[in-house]
Amino acid sequence: MNRRNQQITSIPSQLVFRVRSGVPGFISTATILIKEDQMSNRKIYRIKLTDEERDVFREVIKGKRGRMKIAVWKVQRANAMLKCDESEDGPAWPDERIAEAYGTTTRSMENWRKKAALEGPLVLLERKRRLTPPTLPKLDGAKEAQLTKIACSKPIKGRSRWTLQLLAEQLVTLKVVDSISVDTVRRAMKKTN
Repeated sequence: MNRRNQQITSIPSQLVFRVRSGVPGFISTATILIKEDQMSNRKIYRIKLTDEERDVFREVIKGKRGRMKIAVWKVQRANAMLKCDESEDGPAWPDERIAEAYGTTTRSMENWRKKAALEGPLVLLERKRRLTPPTLPKLDGAKEAQLTKIACSKPIKGRSRWTLQLLAEQLVTLKVVDSISVDTVRRAMKKTN
């Protein structure tokens, strides 16, 4: 018997574990089925919501109809999670039906189901945190004032007026900034005019 035809019998067909979600006090049970072959259409991640999680998702959905303003993407995900719930109280809709009903794709459903199983279902209602901080603008108020001062001054010798390229080069030579693009200078000048 060659290695390709050997069966691995030590891997279980499903794993059941409890996941602590991002919201304090909520613990979810998730079932992960291990695919036996790549052509299988079975769901890998099965979601079984607790009563508390169901209540949170229902509040998100109800908030859309009530006075609270809740983002559409949150309502969409809450609806989808309630429909894919495979506990006794859940409808356990297939991904295709959920995707069609709530205007999403089956791939999104698979991704949401995976994230809910691994990190807890309530994580789907939170935005992903940025890994890198936003970049600071090259020109703040004082530097923009210097740019305006340069632009209003007499142009350098041999020129009749300031071009954006000349303004950018002048900012670098005066050591206002280390480097700057012409487009950044254009946006700053457009803002001041």
